[in-house]
Amino acid sequence: MDDGSPDNTAEVLSRLIRESGLANAKVLSYPVNRGKGYAVKRGVEAASGAYILMSDVDCSAPLSEWMKLKAALDAGADFACGSRTAPGAHIGVPPPFHRRVLSRLFHLLVYAAGVRGIRDTQCGFKLFKAAPAKEVFRRLRIERFAFDVEMIAVARDLGYTVVEVPVQWDYSGSSTVRVVSHGTRMLWDLFRICLRRKMGR
Repeated sequence: MDDGSPDNTAEVLSRLIRESGLANAKVLSYPVNRGKGYAVKRGVEAASGAYILMSDVDCSAPLSEWMKLKAALDAGADFACGSRTAPGAHIGVPPPFHRRVLSRLFHLLVYAAGVRGIRDTQCGFKLFKAAPAKEVFRRLRIERFAFDVEMIAVARDLGYTVVEVPVQWDYSGSSTVRVVSHGTRMLWDLFRICLRRKMGR
């Protein structure tokens, strides 16, 4: 998924797919950046398999970890959220101290907003059963980084099972999250999520 990148990301990805011979892989792209939530929603809409894997491009969680998530779906879950903080998770290269502090504060706000039981909502490594995911994502309105919280809330409100799975993870240093600008937007989006749920929407 190319979320309106200002460089030639789409061309590079398309070339790599051609060279690797991945006949079923394709690049989805649009000209204007809309945010991670919008990009993942577009990807879920276009997916055609029985499972949908969401992974950050830096592969902080190795793709091989997806089998842990699939085991959770095989056991009955509909959404498996990779976690950097659940018991059993392994952090090789940790994020900087200030990011760990802000992550903890964000988790407390998520808890206060009524989305509980998931320690790490923001890990970019998740696996979904396709049918539940398509139903949930078509209802999402948050287009940027807080979309994970809305996804978990909506999935639970619809009666789907969401579980947290400890994974191996390394901080790559290439995060696109900007503490001030994105942090402010995430707080606003949390408020929107809380308000929409209270209004029954």
